[in-house]
Amino acid sequence: MFKQIGSDVAAAAALSLLGLFPEAAFAETTDERRDRGSAVIRSLNNGTTQPTLERMRTEFPFLADATEAYALGDVWSRPGLDNRTRQLAAVAAFAAIGETVFMRVHAGYALNIGVPEEELKEVIYMVTVPAGFPKAIAASQALSDLFRERREANGGQPAGERPAPQPEEKRR
Repeated sequence: MFKQIGSDVAAAAALSLLGLFPEAAFAETTDERRDRGSAVIRSLNNGTTQPTLERMRTEFPFLADATEAYALGDVWSRPGLDNRTRQLAAVAAFAAIGETVFMRVHAGYALNIGVPEEELKEVIYMVTVPAGFPKAIAASQALSDLFRERREANGGQPAGERPAPQPEEKRR
């Protein structure tokens, strides 16, 4: 009983402090969060905006702003995972739930930051275990289309592979 009373008192104190200091609850503005989300997109999309997000902004501005501020500005920009790991996780998650349109967007980002096609294929092979063959097959078809489009635009070269860094010349 005393534990519950203590918990209730702590909650009431926190709420009253937020009433006195509302800036503590909203340390960042939505604009700042959106700006951070926009920077995330540009870092993954070769310096450009995300076309789907920009189309959504014309008819569904609240949804576009919420996506940019929360999903990208708050979640995607968190420390703890690098962009490569985030993209591979996103590809796997979207493939597993059958969202091949979103999976393809994130696979494109993965290719943009240097993840090779073969590695994305391995992610799809892994999807067969938790999500089943139908979801993995649908994902493989979407990836095949993306790979083909990227190869056509890249003179037949596989997408995502970056040239190996050259060692610095020896100084004499």
